[in-house]
Amino acid sequence: MAFGRFGKLGRGVRIAVSFGVVLLVTAALLPYREFLNSAEVALILLLVVLFASTLFGSTAGLLASVVGILCFNFFFLPPFHTLNISGAENWLAFGTFVITALIAGQLSGYARRRAEESEARQREIETLYEELKGAFEQASEAEALRRSEKLKSALLDAVTHDLRTPLTSIKASVTTLIEDVDSHMLDPDSKREFLQIIDEETDRLDEFIEGMVGIAKVEASALHLKKRPSALDEIVGNAVDRAARSLGSRGIEISLPADLPNIVADGSSLSEVLFTLIDNAAKYSADGTTISISAKQTAENEIEIAVQDQGRGIRPELREKVFDKFFRQSEQDIHKTGGGLGLGLAIARGIVESQGGKIAIVDPDSGFATKFLIKLPIGGEADSMETVSL
Repeated sequence: MAFGRFGKLGRGVRIAVSFGVVLLVTAALLPYREFLNSAEVALILLLVVLFASTLFGSTAGLLASVVGILCFNFFFLPPFHTLNISGAENWLAFGTFVITALIAGQLSGYARRRAEESEARQREIETLYEELKGAFEQASEAEALRRSEKLKSALLDAVTHDLRTPLTSIKASVTTLIEDVDSHMLDPDSKREFLQIIDEETDRLDEFIEGMVGIAKVEASALHLKKRPSALDEIVGNAVDRAARSLGSRGIEISLPADLPNIVADGSSLSEVLFTLIDNAAKYSADGTTISISAKQTAENEIEIAVQDQGRGIRPELREKVFDKFFRQSEQDIHKTGGGLGLGLAIARGIVESQGGKIAIVDPDSGFATKFLIKLPIGGEADSMETVSL
């Protein structure tokens, strides 16, 4: 990932590169000064500040902010080639740019640091989890218990971190918006950006809590399911609708035969499983690629549901491990998924198996890289709410 590569550069190099990028962009904009208004120039320079903060850290981002402020004033606010500012409108543009550049640069640098911390914690948890598995297989019970307590401590630390990170972003955004009630320095786009941060981080908290509750139910063998005849097209439709936001520009193909029988299952929980698979497919495949959902009835009186994507694929030796708790195929996955604990597929397997089904990764069809296959029995009797033992 870019974080890791650029983080290895020396501090002086990162600062010099940030400084140079601001100057290069300024030089590129100068020939078009008479065609650009101050808002357009400010937006372009803000993007450079965010770029520097994200790749090189908060110190480089702060320098980029200062240099950008000076360039914006000197070259693009009349009177040109001085640090004076004329006109209330230009003062307002300059003040807005200063506040937004400093805040956005610091927030972006803060997010970078949090991502690096999350990556380190994720590696620690994975290492401890593997040590725990090895302890149960090779070492004494006392050693296994010791490692188990160490894992619990690391897991608690990671959970606390993953709760604190979005809360910190939400707090910073809300504080800025409250202060702007009196200062009126933020323009509508800046306000919308902070509100979007609040919305996204709130969703992240909700997903994190749902994941922890879900894995707790799986571990406690206490999934509460209400089985009834369910139409597969409704289950798939609900999952696709819910995943619409994460799909972006990715296409989705749905192939469901019209004569598919209903399945006696908990439709809501199965929709959750399909959402997890679609959401994962979107995270690990590029924009413009296709995600396929298909189903068929087999001779064994089962329904097979396949979810395929055109992402990077999963190596055969890892196809079973991806259903383990806390598993990541690589360190890059931490950045792609926002640093979560990796519980989605473990929960999905628990839900499917609790309804008499199976889920696995198999060889994909031509044109695809990854294929998740769910097998569910068609038979069964509808019942009321029950506790299913896994």
